[in-house]
Amino acid sequence: MKANPKLLLIPALLLVASCGTSTSDRALSGGAIGAGAGAVGGALLGAPLAGAALGGAAGAATGALTRPGQIDLGKPVWER
Repeated sequence: MKANPKLLLIPALLLVASCGTSTSDRALSGGAIGAGAGAVGGALLGAPLAGAALGGAAGAATGALTRPGQIDLGKPVWER
């Protein structure tokens, strides 16, 4: 059975989606990271724009729905 490349991106997305300390920081950075990961995954399947849209939505939702204590990788790059 062949592994679906999209399923391999989900754990990575969850690990990095909530960078930042505020909800908006985590949603913004999660959306950006998700869009990038989704574009790469989508490109492997021939649909980079669809992958970016789905990855961005999933990353933003994951970032917005997590608390800083759950996953905190520090301040976002734009606040350093």
